[in-house]
Amino acid sequence: MLKKLTAVAIMLVSRGAIAQAAPDFDNPAVNLREEIEAVVVPPVPVPAAADAQIVPAKEWTIIVYLNGKNNLEYSGLKDVNEMEMVGSSDKVNVVVELGRSEGLTSADGDWKGVRRYLIQKDTDTKTIGSPVVEELGSADMGDYRNLIAFGNWAKTNYPAKRYMLIVWNHGSGWTDTKSVKRKGISYDYETKNHFTTPQLAQALKGLGGVDIYASDACLMQMAEVAVEIKDYAAYIAGSEESMPMDGYTYNKLLEPLVNNPSMTAEELGLLTVNSASDHYASIALGSTESLIRSTALPGFMSAVDEFAGAMMAADEKELVRKARDVTQKFRDQNNRDLYHFIRQVLSETSNAAVKEKGAALADYIKNTLVVRNRTVDEVIGWKVIRYDKAYGLAVALPLTSVLSPGYLELAWSRQGLWDDFLVWLPQP
Repeated sequence: MLKKLTAVAIMLVSRGAIAQAAPDFDNPAVNLREEIEAVVVPPVPVPAAADAQIVPAKEWTIIVYLNGKNNLEYSGLKDVNEMEMVGSSDKVNVVVELGRSEGLTSADGDWKGVRRYLIQKDTDTKTIGSPVVEELGSADMGDYRNLIAFGNWAKTNYPAKRYMLIVWNHGSGWTDTKSVKRKGISYDYETKNHFTTPQLAQALKGLGGVDIYASDACLMQMAEVAVEIKDYAAYIAGSEESMPMDGYTYNKLLEPLVNNPSMTAEELGLLTVNSASDHYASIALGSTESLIRSTALPGFMSAVDEFAGAMMAADEKELVRKARDVTQKFRDQNNRDLYHFIRQVLSETSNAAVKEKGAALADYIKNTLVVRNRTVDEVIGWKVIRYDKAYGLAVALPLTSVLSPGYLELAWSRQGLWDDFLVWLPQP
């Protein structure tokens, strides 16, 4: 079964030269937060105010940053053709920045570089027929500043009452391994560059935030990612597990929106989860999809701290280790489902504080933070890979207590106790 394998992207990411200097996420002597904040975002040209007023705001603009400059290129072309099965309407804009590389697929005329499109409806499912609005040459789609430029361009030229941003590519969420300490999304194989987790937050901040952020990528629905970007998206959609190669089914996502453009952000978020899950259920291909509410994340972090603090105070290390080891894991086995982990701890502990704080956190995740969670089991012959213990949000639960400087620079670590808990957590 083909997956958007994080491992492929990881093997090909290196510290190659890039057009502009990026923060050094592997140097423990560097204050990474200060470096990120110090990065100067190049100004984005905008039309004169009089020109901007000519374009009336629509209900929604869907902004798709489709980085196909990697081994997923063919799937990217397919997804744009799915978008064209519906197209933009008088109430909905669908705009795409699509990148391609040399030597990956000759489909669709074998053009190379990066283009921006306003997606229009057509019946040709093999060739992109939408007009090219702008040619960008060989832009680095692994540079988060290009996402800022695209997002601001889309908002300026295709204004709407509400915005959804989809970042399409390989994703790796956050893990803490010896081989790769710069996890993130949007891997550009030409430049060997990608967005780190803090850079994704910087991109969302730089484009002024959105109503919905969605990762059409692997392993991104993690607490570490959600907390980093929480101030710049009202809702966050994504997958705890590796995404199947099909990714989102864009015609199934866009058609109901075009038919009902007055959808709220929550309704479109629910549609994002349901359209993908319905597709994978129809072909029995394993998937996890969830939608979380960003306004619930501060309360979530407080509840996590109380639970982590209670576990460390109780000092039931062997019990917690066993709970971790049987918790639902994903393609990257350092990623575990947080709700399931809590339930495993609660099933074994006799400590009153751990029971109280764990039950409160589990209830908060299920009834306040996670708006919708759906899983599809994978059927391979007589074998079934089950995901029914994935409840909507993963977290790093590595088998080592050695944390990289990059992990410690996350808002999740700087503002909470989970990194202290991982250091306390015993070795396997």
